[in-house]
Amino acid sequence: MNQHHESTGPVDEQQITLRGPAELADALPYLMGFHPSDSVVMVALHGGRGRFGGRLRLGIPQASREWPSVAEQLAECLIKGSERRGGRPDAIVVFLCQDPAEGENGNQVMERLRPLAQNLRTACGALDVPVLEALCISGGHYWSYCCPDERCCPAEGSRMSMPGTSVMAAAAAYAGIQVRGTLREMEARLAPLDASAVVMEQQRALDAAGAELIPKILDEAGRGDVARGTLDLVRRLMKRLKEAPMSTPSASDTDDDRLITHDEAAAVILGLQDRETRDRAAEWMEGPEAGFALRLWRALARRCVTPYEEHAAAPLTLAGWVSWSTGDEPGARVALGLALRADPHYTFAQLLHEACNQGLDPETLRRCLRGERGPRAAERGRATERTGRPREERRARHRSVRPTTGRRTKPPRGPVRPGPTSSRRRSAQTPPNRRGSRSGR
Repeated sequence: MNQHHESTGPVDEQQITLRGPAELADALPYLMGFHPSDSVVMVALHGGRGRFGGRLRLGIPQASREWPSVAEQLAECLIKGSERRGGRPDAIVVFLCQDPAEGENGNQVMERLRPLAQNLRTACGALDVPVLEALCISGGHYWSYCCPDERCCPAEGSRMSMPGTSVMAAAAAYAGIQVRGTLREMEARLAPLDASAVVMEQQRALDAAGAELIPKILDEAGRGDVARGTLDLVRRLMKRLKEAPMSTPSASDTDDDRLITHDEAAAVILGLQDRETRDRAAEWMEGPEAGFALRLWRALARRCVTPYEEHAAAPLTLAGWVSWSTGDEPGARVALGLALRADPHYTFAQLLHEACNQGLDPETLRRCLRGERGPRAAERGRATERTGRPREERRARHRSVRPTTGRRTKPPRGPVRPGPTSSRRRSAQTPPNRRGSRSGR
């Protein structure tokens, strides 16, 4: 039915032809890199042979009254995004994926979601792009909302093929592409810890770190010290993760959590709420260090316990950025989606999520970050040549010297500049465990 050039791996060299709803339903996990659950998935098709293009995913809104407006937004987002990439879609394929609730069967799920499928078809048609196929996948079966032929699409649904037996599965196995479980399993790796004792200890650590660091972040003079301290701690934690013995995949997250204390996690989480510090942290994006940075950002996202869930937007966005930069688009979409769930207005996550969904090349952003990093590295080198020690080390040594008399040290000469924005000063009145305490996005 359609010809697909997989956009995230060696399958680019192959042309895989999918015929009919059965093969489309089986191909969905390979298109996304995971089994989407409780999701709307839309995929753009291009050309007369239906080459797969841009795709997007959104959790199915629980309130059916939201479906018409959500359908319009999704249709516009996919079509306009495809146009910006250089090609308007010729058609769209829609997937509605939701497991039956308790006491419900797949056929009832299909009927319950039928209005949403119709909303999506209408919204795409209003933009002059037809929905070629709309499938509901539930309880191991699939249904077509478009095919009226009972011989191929019976009312009771058709059973999904056995995993690994389709043409798409064979091509993906040949190319080394793996489906990494379900969306729920991927999100669980980034979800806040829920053990009560751990949550209470982490809350106390975040409260203490907020009381200490947020007034400094909101002050121009202390902001640089917090940034340097945060980034130094990040380097130490990444080194600790690097030196730890290798764990099995199932135990790796638990082991990483044990390697990071509550106070260390709290200090970095609060430090990353400063936009410039977060942007500096984004420079750990490639090479061997990227994997350790990704492990750290995931671990910090898990430490953003109640009531600090919104603070997870920073580490989740960094996790999404590193995943995208290293070629893991499915992991990037999941992390960035969770970042926007934590804070829908987090600008960095919005931009990365849109760029990733549009299939843009992350190298453009990597070049920008390398350009920021280069002058700083050159300056550190010049400072080391002049003194024999890096500037950061000299500053640390200077800060470690304490006056031996009871006299108060003199403030630095020169005028003190005001903070970067008035919003930072207003938010200084906010308690440290409030969401409004973050200073940048």
